[in-house]
Parts: sequence; structure tokens; C-alpha cells
Amino acid sequence: MLFTKSLTKETRAGANRLPDGGWEFLLWAPKARSVSLHLLRSGGEFLPMEGLANGYHRAIVEALEPGSEYFYQLDGERDLPDPASRYQPQGVHGPSQVVDLDAFDWTDQGWKGIALERSIFYELHVGTYTPEGTFDAIIPQLPELAALGITTIELMPVAQFPGHRNWGYDGVSPFAPQNSYGGPAALQRLVNAAHQHELSVTLDVVYNHLGPEGNYLSAYGPYFTDRYKTPWGQAINFDGADSDQVRRFFIENAMYWLEDYHFDALRLDAIHGIYDFGACHFLAELKSQVADLSQRLGRNIHLIAESDLNDSRILRDPEHGGYGIDAQWSDDFHHSVHTLLTRENLGYYSDFEGIPPLAATLRDGWYYSGQHSNFRKRRHGNSPHGLSTAKFVVCNQNHDQVGNRAAGERLFSLVSFEALKLAAGITLLSPFVPMLFMGEEYGEPAPFQYFTSHGDPALVEVVRRGRREEFAAFGWGGSVPDPQDEQTFSRSSLDHSLKKKEPHSTLLRFYWQLIRIREERELGKPGSRTVRELGGCALLLMRQSASRQLAMLCNFAEFPVTLNLPDLSGKWTTVIHSADATWNGPEQNLGQEITLSKAGELHLSRHSFLLLERIQRNSEAM
Repeated sequence: MLFTKSLTKETRAGANRLPDGGWEFLLWAPKARSVSLHLLRSGGEFLPMEGLANGYHRAIVEALEPGSEYFYQLDGERDLPDPASRYQPQGVHGPSQVVDLDAFDWTDQGWKGIALERSIFYELHVGTYTPEGTFDAIIPQLPELAALGITTIELMPVAQFPGHRNWGYDGVSPFAPQNSYGGPAALQRLVNAAHQHELSVTLDVVYNHLGPEGNYLSAYGPYFTDRYKTPWGQAINFDGADSDQVRRFFIENAMYWLEDYHFDALRLDAIHGIYDFGACHFLAELKSQVADLSQRLGRNIHLIAESDLNDSRILRDPEHGGYGIDAQWSDDFHHSVHTLLTRENLGYYSDFEGIPPLAATLRDGWYYSGQHSNFRKRRHGNSPHGLSTAKFVVCNQNHDQVGNRAAGERLFSLVSFEALKLAAGITLLSPFVPMLFMGEEYGEPAPFQYFTSHGDPALVEVVRRGRREEFAAFGWGGSVPDPQDEQTFSRSSLDHSLKKKEPHSTLLRFYWQLIRIREERELGKPGSRTVRELGGCALLLMRQSASRQLAMLCNFAEFPVTLNLPDLSGKWTTVIHSADATWNGPEQNLGQEITLSKAGELHLSRHSFLLLERIQRNSEAM
């Protein structure tokens, strides 16, 4: 039963409650001669574990008090936390705690999830989203997010990391929700409450590395490899000797979050750092297991990759040589929009000057599909032709693109109010799956900076030096905030009270209206679209269905432009005009009904867009 093809709750590593009320402790430690379970009850109790096939060890304990803590000992040496610990109440170096996850009273039995084509994601960091920085503190915010039109909240990583403040990418206990965020029961309460508000929940998981502090996996087995390098730490052993059980560990982790916590999707961090040259790639195996789980549970479950490879194999079906991942972030969309609005052209932004990159991305999903990249100094990407628009998640801000700036400035601090509205429009009215970064919807001015609370002074200094060196290619001046300084964390917290003040309240209304437009016109559904470059600073995005035409005209220039589009001549209805005074723009009401002359002449203010609609009679329909 332990090594069945389809992974189930009954075969996972860690401490699991048995049907008769006892507990099974299952551990993979292939090189250990002996393993003991060290229960901390009654002053300490050591139980020898039974050796099983493939390097596993097991112990059965008939009765344990709730909250019992334990360590493992390998070959009679020091105590170590469980690699599959469900909770680390005293942090990464402390004992593991047993958790009966089946004790939670779920009320989401009728929940089936949300299709990607209907989705609008909202990425948030638990520690900075509210003053309390906990799972429970997010729950009162859910009604407002649902009312805005958000369909899916996406949590940055929550696996136990050192200290109480971190982005989450230094996690070392992949199965343990962060103690300072509230732990397992609080996370279950958050997901359950989200489903009550008809919100899906995505979790960001990290399968390319583990953090350096409190990382004890190497003591248990060959979890890591020196064959490959990542920028963040040792590469995980997905294709070397003894890698079968390493793969199993991380696939079990994915199943655990989806089944025991009812998450609707996993965002897979930086999959270009997952190195696997075997015949069956880890991602393909993971997708197969998740598809089986989705069918068994009867609800939509998605895998969304972060990748800078522009490799369509990630998204294509296995029948066409792909891994079958449901969607991926499109960096090219962000870089194109950001470069047009900020005029930054250093680092990777040097590859995205002008309108052509954005126009190509709107047509295909990403820009680099095999042509030469000046930044990379080589050809990059392959063609995404034929892939559904729901395969691409797009944004104009996210934790990386904001937080990996030297000062962590959001777009609000870099561009004008008009440019903020243009960025919102091209993102939310695009044919792709849009994602907002927390606070974007009302123009949060606080930076989102990189913060840590490591306990190792040498590691603290390494991180400080690394941050300074990272920004050299972008030419960002000024001092780099100290990641270890608690003020760096405090500066990054949201101020929700701004939603009631100008210009934030107008921007929030604007986002609300854009989301209504997207919903009502089903802009996420597949459909006929064309994209046309209009000089060096403007573009036209046309959408056509059997009943309507939509024309979105965007001016990314810092000056007004006059466009001549004779094929748009005739009567149109104005759906939304970003430069309108209604949205604190520089122009008076354009009027609901407009008629373009035979020349199709149209004036657009600087950094603005106009969405027009024309309902077609049956005789005109395609």
C-alpha cells in the first residue's frame, strides 16, 4: 500500500492520524542505520522505528495528546525536526507537532472551483496584507475582495521559514504552515471562509530549492544535487540517484495542500529552476497526479507555473509532447507594459522597448518565441501558437517585479495617475487571465521590499551583499534597504484606509468598473482577436464575436496622438474612456454614442485608452 502509483492521504510521509485513533510516523531516511522517534511527552520517550522498503521507517503510537511534539534521531545523534512536519510551533529548529487535519469542520462541500477563463487573481503576502499579519486577519477582507470582482486569492508561500518575517521563499518545512501566520487550523479557516465567499484560493509553492536556515533535509537523504545550480540554493534532486522518493516527497506535498487544505490551485515557483532530464519530467508526473486528484474530488484544480523559459512544452498537452500545466505567468506582458510606461530600459527591460513586444504578446501570449534577445545574448523561447488565452496569467505588478527593485517601488510611485489607469486597462481587458498585486487596485503607495528575519549573522550578511549586487545591472541608485531591518518589513505593510481617500478611491472605482466590463463581456473566453500597432506608441486590440465588436485603442505615449482608422468608421458606443473626468482624467465626457468619420480619426490623450463597442445585427455577424 505504501508505494502505490496514485498517491493518497494514507501513504504520506509525516505524522498521520489512523482510523483507530492512533498515529503513524513515516520517514524516508535511506542512509540511516537506525531511526528513533523522540516523543517529548513525560520528559522524553524514544521509540525505535521499523525499517521498510526503499529506505522508509515507521512507528505506530496508539495514543497521543493533541499538540504532542516530537523529533527524529538518526543513528543516535542529535534531534531533528520532521522533514514532513505539519507544524513547527517553535520555529524551524524546534520540535515538530502532530496535527489532526481531519478534525477541521469544513463547510465547503458544494464548492467546485472556478475555471481559469473566468478568473481574476489577487496575489497577497500574509504578513503585510493586514496589521496583524495572520491568516485569520485576512478573513474580514474577503467580502470586499469578492465585491470588487476578484475570483481567486493567491497566497505567497506559507511554508515554515526562519523567524517571523520573510517573503516565504526561504521556507524549509514544506508541509508546515508558518507559525507566526497562525498555523494549520487558521489556514484551514481562511480557505474555508474564502470558499463561502465564492473565492478560489491558490498557494505559491517552492519546488526548486529550500531556504538555507533550518534546512535539515540533507541529513535524511539525497534531497539535493550538485549537478545543477540555482541562484537561491542547492538544486533539488529530481533526476539523480535515489531521486524517486525525492520526487514522491514533493508530489505528496502538492497533494497535501490540495486535499487537506482544499486549495484550488498551486502556483509553482520558478520552474526553470526545477532540473529534470529524465524521460518523464517531474512537472508532467505532478500534473498527472493532480489530474487524478481533481477527478476523485470532483472539483477544478489547477497548476500554474512561473517560468522565464517561454517554452510552450510546459503548457501543451502530453499528447503533443508537453507537461500539461494549466497556465503560466507571462513575464513578457509585464516587461512590455512596464517599459512602455516607465521608459526604463536597463537589465531585461532592454529587450522590450516600443510597441512591438506588447502587440506580439497580446497576439500570442509572449513576445520571445525564438528570436535573438539582446539581454540574454542568444535566441530565446519558442512559439506559443495555438494555445488558449486562458493559459497565460498576466499582470502589471507582482511581488517579484516590485520587490526586486532596489527600493521596492510600486507602479504608483513610478508613473502618473493616467498611466496607472492605462496599465489597469490593458491588464484587465486583455484576453488573458489577469492578476493584481495586493493594493494595486487603490494605488497603495507603500513599497514592497525584500525582508528577512534570519537568526544566523553570517547568513544575514550574505543576503545583504547579494541584494546590493543583484541591482547592478539595472543601475538603480541609492542605498538598498537592509532585508534584516524590521523597518523594511513595516514599510511594506498596506494601508487599507487609503481606499476612502483621493485619488485612491477613484482608482478603486475604476478597477471595479473594468472588472464589471470584463465579466459582462466575457473577455476571458476564447474568441477572434486582432492586434495592430499604430505607430511607435499606440495599438488597437479588436475582439469580435457573433454579436459584437470591441475596439480597444491605447496610447502609451507621453503626449496626445491622433489616430486614423478608416476601418473603424461608423457608430460606436463608448464603454469606458480612461481620460474621462469621471476618472479624474483631463477630458470631459466623450459621450456614450460616437460616430467616427470615414477617416476614422480619433484623438487620444497621453497615457490613455478608449474601449468602444458595436453591436452587430445578424446580417453583419461573422
